Amino acid sequence: MKPRAILSELLGTFALTLAVVISLNNPGFSVSTPVLAALTLGLFVYLIGPISGCHINPAITIGVFAIGRISAQESAAYIVAQFAGAGLAMAIGGVFFPIGAELEVSRTAMTGFAELFGTALLAIAVASVVVKRVPGNLSGIVIGLGLLVGIAFAAHASNGVLNPAVALGIGSFSHPYVWGPVGGALVGALVSNYLLDPELA
Repeated sequence: MKPRAILSELLGTFALTLAVVISLNNPGFSVSTPVLAALTLGLFVYLIGPISGCHINPAITIGVFAIGRISAQESAAYIVAQFAGAGLAMAIGGVFFPIGAELEVSRTAMTGFAELFGTALLAIAVASVVVKRVPGNLSGIVIGLGLLVGIAFAAHASNGVLNPAVALGIGSFSHPYVWGPVGGALVGALVSNYLLDPELA
């Protein structure tokens, strides 16, 4: 267990969640929420990627575990840290914005499948970096774009969160925002690992 990696996951998820909270509560800001989220994720890939892998998403951690790139113990610690980071962002967001923006939170199967599909696209981007198909210097760009494209595909039927921890932090938490991203991360990571792993070529 690496304390620096766990702290990195907490801080990264905190920053991503808080960026989304601030953006949602400033609708007139010139950068849209999906773009700001993608830029924040891409930045943290470069900042903490070498320390923890920069999952900052419980679903992605589960997907990376499924392809054997992280242990069960590390996965559990990461997930706890990620939800703690999102919870801290939610608390600070409540101080900044006592009357915060309210999101419509759907609990339909369509919402879950939209989150699943979007997260699968993100997980393919993440796994392509994990299996070293994408050069390290492009990792933040590829993963940030993966999030942006995933949000675009999911947003027709969901809030396009693709991250259970962030969903909790922004008040968009319901079961489709858990099983959708987790299922999508598993599908995306497994498919990407099979198709893109250079050792399987």
